[in-house]
Amino acid sequence: QVQLVESGGGLVQPGGSLRLSCAASGNIFSINVMGWYRQAPGKQRELVARITTGGSTNYVDSVKGRFTISRPNVKTVYLQMNSLKPEDTAVYYCNAHASTWPVSDYWGQGTQVTVSS
Repeated sequence: QVQLVESGGGLVQPGGSLRLSCAASGNIFSINVMGWYRQAPGKQRELVARITTGGSTNYVDSVKGRFTISRPNVKTVYLQMNSLKPEDTAVYYCNAHASTWPVSDYWGQGTQVTVSS
């Protein structure tokens, strides 16, 4: 089993920055992809950014150039969010994916990000 705990959310003004953190514990060696998802009110959950064990990254178009995902060690994933916009307001979730058997997805509890003046 893998446990994920997010932190770093909060209220920020447009144009501001936040850094979200995800701390992983448990059987973390089975994980080969980690990412950040978000869900805004009335919308589907969407992938924001992901990173593989090889360091490859992907971003949704709306955050390219503003957000950066990083994984300095196997236990920690960051999402640096700059130039925040009101449309970035959502609950952000850390996700861990195991491609090897048993194929599994793990989710954190979510952290609220609100961008408003």
